[in-house]
Amino acid sequence: MTKKYFLCLMLACMLQSAADIRLHGQNFWITNDTAAHNLVWEDKLERQVEFLTDSICEGRAAGTRGGTEAAFWIIRQFRKAGLMPFDSTYAKHVFAGHGIVGHNIVGMIPGSRTRPCDSYIIIGAHYDHLGILGGKMYPGADNNASGVAALLNLADMFSAMKSVGRSYGRSIIFVAFDAKEMNMAGSAGFWKMLENGDLKDPLSGLPVTPDKIYAMANIEQIGSSLAPLDSGRKDYLIALGCNTLPFSDRKLLSQCNRFYGTHLELSESYYGSERFTEIFYGLSDQKNFSSHGIPAVFFTSGITMNTFKTYDTVRTLDTGVLRKRIILIFHWVEKLLG
Repeated sequence: MTKKYFLCLMLACMLQSAADIRLHGQNFWITNDTAAHNLVWEDKLERQVEFLTDSICEGRAAGTRGGTEAAFWIIRQFRKAGLMPFDSTYAKHVFAGHGIVGHNIVGMIPGSRTRPCDSYIIIGAHYDHLGILGGKMYPGADNNASGVAALLNLADMFSAMKSVGRSYGRSIIFVAFDAKEMNMAGSAGFWKMLENGDLKDPLSGLPVTPDKIYAMANIEQIGSSLAPLDSGRKDYLIALGCNTLPFSDRKLLSQCNRFYGTHLELSESYYGSERFTEIFYGLSDQKNFSSHGIPAVFFTSGITMNTFKTYDTVRTLDTGVLRKRIILIFHWVEKLLG
């Protein structure tokens, strides 16, 4: 009787453990994540940021030759990762005003190739910066080559998961926004495409409309450890807007942080200030989604003394911590995909 009781107790514990990690309609949380994690390493991140901050990109101002060089490079990375273009092209025109034309770079990884998905997660990061002002180039390593590197590595990771047969309930749209430094014209233009039904799913051919967007994640200035939280730890991450998510998803980031062992110090406010949180949340591309009722989370490592300076270079970044942040965001997005 004692042995039978013990076996029943063990089975109950196993079932309870499985139930504890079964969230949002998923059957399990991936624990064999080597295929994805191995696609992100520090040298790779450094090389990506180095290209975007090289003189060939001239500071990546919207509508400039350097900005176009950066756009073409991102397109090549999207193509290499196997992202699907919309209407046979990754580049979408952005009219930034004053006669300046830039380009959003947009690609998709379908949740499933066997059944249509009519729900989407958008992951975005702006690639433009200040360009050359007064004869000096502003490289913008943290702002926002670091965010673009995160975007590209997330694309590689999800592409790898698809190649090993992982299927999701939602598709992922990756967007490298242009003209953020021109009143967020890139994300505003992308939102208009959604409203007008101009963005058509590469598989179904149906318009991707606002009502089909489950959530949006924006990544900007995520590569630094120079503005730590109160504890002083370098391995931190600020995530603003988690309260805009459905209630069941609001603790998902901290759950992933524990479950997958990234153990970053997380903050859902901007250095503890409610007012600064509100202000800072409205200063980047997620605003064009959250203002229309789309749940949107803004990932950042905060403003530093290098922001908008000529010495915002790759040498100021902490690629080890950046890698951990990317891995955490990957698992968080994967759980939202259902």
